[in-house]
Amino acid sequence: MGEQQHVKFPQEVIDEYAALGIDIVALFSAGHLGARMGVEIVEASADRVVGIMPVEGNTQPYGLLHGGASAVLAETLGSVGSMLHAGSSKLAVGVDLNCTHHRGVSSGLVTGVATPVHRGRSTATYEIVISDAEGRRVCTARLTCLLRDAPAAG
Repeated sequence: MGEQQHVKFPQEVIDEYAALGIDIVALFSAGHLGARMGVEIVEASADRVVGIMPVEGNTQPYGLLHGGASAVLAETLGSVGSMLHAGSSKLAVGVDLNCTHHRGVSSGLVTGVATPVHRGRSTATYEIVISDAEGRRVCTARLTCLLRDAPAAG
């Protein structure tokens, strides 16, 4: 099937989670759909997650970015933000995703920016704005994640 691809994270996020004994790259790359679609995380904190994704290879039959691809980018970014908010003792599991598609895009990269709407003990909700290379809004999404206790190690 070719070379294993990985979702890319900023080194400071990798280092922060490595100090907790968590390989965040492996966590988000093992069979991860976002990796196959070329998602790259360029900034990550509980306050803001930024990622990019190529349009090429992620289009529908008319040559425009597939709405499902926008949904994958949105859920990936919102899940990362939720996970960073929840910390290493919790798992962030998406339970509701809503996407409104505003315009088509046929080439280049799209950029998604996830910011928190609500961050609680049991749920986290992020708004994700996806824009084209000219900064025009392509999609607005909202993701709510359930924050569950992580299984005990061992």
